[in-house]
Amino acid sequence: MTTIKSLILGSAAVFVAVGGAQAADLPLKAKAVEYVKVCSLYGAGFYYIPGTDTCIKLGGYLRADTSFNSSGAYNAPRWSGQSTRTSNDYVARARETINLDTRTATEYGVVRTYFDARFNWTTGSAVRAGSDDAIGGGNNSGVGIYYAFIQFAGFTFGKAVSQFTAPWTGYPGNNTSSLLGGQDDDTGINQISYTANFGNGVTAAISLEDAGGVNVGNGVTALTPGAYNSYDRSQLYGVTATGALYNGWGGTNVPDIVGQIRVDQAWGLFQASAAAHQIRPGYYDGIVANGHPDDTWGYAAQLALSLKNLPTGPGDTINLTVGYTNGASRYMISGTTGDSFQIWGGGNTRVAYAYSSDGVFGLNGSVEKTEAYGLRGAFNHNWDPYWSSSLFGSYTQVHYNNNAKALLAGTTICSGLLACNPDFTISQLGLRTAWTPVKNLTLSGEVMYTNIDQKNVGFTASGAELASEGTWTFGVRAQRNF
Repeated sequence: MTTIKSLILGSAAVFVAVGGAQAADLPLKAKAVEYVKVCSLYGAGFYYIPGTDTCIKLGGYLRADTSFNSSGAYNAPRWSGQSTRTSNDYVARARETINLDTRTATEYGVVRTYFDARFNWTTGSAVRAGSDDAIGGGNNSGVGIYYAFIQFAGFTFGKAVSQFTAPWTGYPGNNTSSLLGGQDDDTGINQISYTANFGNGVTAAISLEDAGGVNVGNGVTALTPGAYNSYDRSQLYGVTATGALYNGWGGTNVPDIVGQIRVDQAWGLFQASAAAHQIRPGYYDGIVANGHPDDTWGYAAQLALSLKNLPTGPGDTINLTVGYTNGASRYMISGTTGDSFQIWGGGNTRVAYAYSSDGVFGLNGSVEKTEAYGLRGAFNHNWDPYWSSSLFGSYTQVHYNNNAKALLAGTTICSGLLACNPDFTISQLGLRTAWTPVKNLTLSGEVMYTNIDQKNVGFTASGAELASEGTWTFGVRAQRNF
């Protein structure tokens, strides 16, 4: 046994000696591993990109939606056509959004870049040009770049939320993306803007933003009642000599000029914003040789108010916007809505039609600008740390002057009616309740009623009576933020 122990210890001594000789040939200290470090300069979630002084944050959410009695988009009212046996009674959507936020401190201030991409799969609905499902393979899939901008020394370059919009965009307390009564640029719009910070929460901004007009070229595209038109900031009705209706918008020439003044305080927020919007008509009858009306300008104005620290409970808020437009209706009616609406009732024997536009022009005439008024808001209440509810609503009114009504009297909007009056109001009222069982996971349900009060009198060519009609929409959502 003693002999065996001596052999084992001797062998171990040999291995140690050999290992020591090899170790003597290696560097005395291995190169340190460069770990990712937390960047605390800009809030939680930021890390230094290894080897740089730039901080980066990765975020986003995954969302699953189902809406009932809707019309092609999540929780959009059934306002785009008749409800028949061939209609879908529910729409489901799965969405993943990923955003990247980078910040770098420089002698001129922080340089920031922000990018947000969204991937959608929506069942039971076709992809419409300009919608957030517009890019991607198949009938219902889509990829959208919502935000892509650079911020430096007070400037913003790229696709960002309009300076006209309230901080909550079109969501004062709702899930639905079809709450009217104000602008909803939550998907961003190309712009060059400058924001001045005066301290104590007071800022002012000036911006040149994409007007998004559609060039109709030399052709005349007939519009039918209830048809979706351009998904941009401009819709202009042209009327031919024969009474045919077409999209009379020309190409973009001047960006929208937008200004904003904002006050952020502990009690809440106040914002006043305005926009000048060039109306650039196309050709009479869509024919170059016929000439065109003179360009003119429309405008929009909006006030936004948010109240915090309410006596109803911690975290409760009231968010309100009120606005007016003249020749710039998309600042009151925007989002995933299109420019025309229809709600059917009475077993498809009654229908309410509504048509929004920046203006109307006829042969050898000028543009008759359309007025719009909007009110939108919500009261958001927290029952406890896990449950919350929001009561939200909107009121939108569109008014055509007498010259515009005379032009539209012989078109598809008013053909054969006892009285042509395309004025309308759309009222919406809804309730959303949410449960957050754990941090960053929210389950919510929403119900909304939408009513179109239209002023035309008579019957359509198919025999349906024109009347004011309403519809209910229901939706459920699960969302995990990260």
